Amino acid sequence: MYSIAVGGIILEFEKKSRYEMDDLLHIMEILRGPDGCPWDREQTHESIRGNLIEETYEAVEAIDRKDTALLREELGDVLLQVVFHSRMEEEQGSFQFGDVVHDICQKLIIRHPHIFGDVQVSGTGEVLENWEAIKNAVKGTKTQTERLRAVPSVYPALMRSQKVAGRAAKAGMDYPDTAGAWKDLESELGELKEAVAEGNREHAEEELGDLLFAAVNVARHEGIDSEYALTRSCEKFIDRFEEAEKLSAERGIDMKTADAETLDALWKQAKKNVYSR
Repeated sequence: MYSIAVGGIILEFEKKSRYEMDDLLHIMEILRGPDGCPWDREQTHESIRGNLIEETYEAVEAIDRKDTALLREELGDVLLQVVFHSRMEEEQGSFQFGDVVHDICQKLIIRHPHIFGDVQVSGTGEVLENWEAIKNAVKGTKTQTERLRAVPSVYPALMRSQKVAGRAAKAGMDYPDTAGAWKDLESELGELKEAVAEGNREHAEEELGDLLFAAVNVARHEGIDSEYALTRSCEKFIDRFEEAEKLSAERGIDMKTADAETLDALWKQAKKNVYSR
C-alpha cells in the first residue's frame, strides 16, 4: 500500500496483480492531483483532443490487422482518454465517469425498445430504422437538413461524405439507380478537366471535391465503404512502391532521375510481383 498526498489529502494506492475500473479512476485522480504528474495536470480537453483521435485510429488498425493482443492494448488507450476527459469535468463539478456510464446505458436501453420494451421488429433493417427515429426524436432534429448537418464535420472527408449522402438518400434525394451515380461521376470528371484547363485553382479544387463526392455516391450504391477502400488502396500503393524501390536498387536505377518509361516499367513489374505473392 502506498500513501500519496493529493491536495492535502492522503490517498492510498495499492499495487495489485490485477486492476479494475475503479483502480483506473483512482490512478487518474492521483495523476491529476496537485501533487500528481506535471504533464497530466497541465492537460485540457483541447490539448489532448488529438490523442483521442489517434488512439481510436490505432484501435481500428489493430482490428484491421486482426491483432488481438494489440487491440486489447489500444482499447485500453481509448478507455484512458475517456477517463481523462471525464476526470477534467469532474474537477469542474460538471459530470464524472459514472455519469458517462449511466448515459450510455440509458441510451442503449432507450434505443433498443425491441429488447427492453414491447416493440416488435422483423429484422436488422427495422432495428436500424427505429434507432434512427429514436435518435432524431431525442436530439430534436426535425428537418432533413438538420440531420445532414448533424454528421460531425471532424469526420474524415470520405466518411462524412458517405454518411451525408446516405442520409440525403433516406430523405429521397438519391439517384434512381446505380447507373445514375456512374453518369454523375463521369460528368464531374469532365468538369474537373475543364476547370484544370482553365488554370483556375479555386474552381479546380471545387470540381475535384464534386468528383470525390460523386465517387462516394457510386461506392454507396455499390455497397462499398469508400473510407476503407481508400485506406486499402494506400496500403497497396505502399507495398508496390516498396517493391519498385527494391527493383530499382537491384538494377542500379535512381528513381528520382529515371525517365517516365523506366518508372512505368518498374511499376508494372512491381505490381506483378506483389500480386503474385
